[in-house]
Amino acid sequence: MTVGMINANPVVHERPERAAHPAHAALDALDVFDTVRDIKDPEHPYSLEQLSVLSQESVSVDEKLGHIQITFTPTVQHCSMATVIGLCLRLKLMQNFPPHFKIDIKVAPGSLANEESVNKQLNDKERVAAALENPNLRQLVDDCLCSDHSSSY
Repeated sequence: MTVGMINANPVVHERPERAAHPAHAALDALDVFDTVRDIKDPEHPYSLEQLSVLSQESVSVDEKLGHIQITFTPTVQHCSMATVIGLCLRLKLMQNFPPHFKIDIKVAPGSLANEESVNKQLNDKERVAAALENPNLRQLVDDCLCSDHSSSY
């Protein structure tokens, strides 16, 4: 899968240990981050956390307003997989949190050449639904969400 990679040699970071989160506590950024941290990068055998595409600090939650926001940082300015990464994040959150939560997925400001168009695509329900109906794209997203890779960390 190295043919055509934009970032063939990404920087890989160690995964820090996390303390257990009390089950009775209100939903917070750590809960959301723990849900998405093991999503695999579409081009590499590493998680989005390992590539510093995501961090706990890039997640915000307002449980009272029912709002989750994730801002991710692609590894390179011209990342062709930014939309796929965003779709993975959105689908994982939709699968794991109640439907009343409003989910915003955004690219970190200044981190992507076509940031505005990617943000628009990722936060338009009709575009997201259409993208997830594409069998090839859906397979790529599902492969990234597969948790089998997390055991190798």
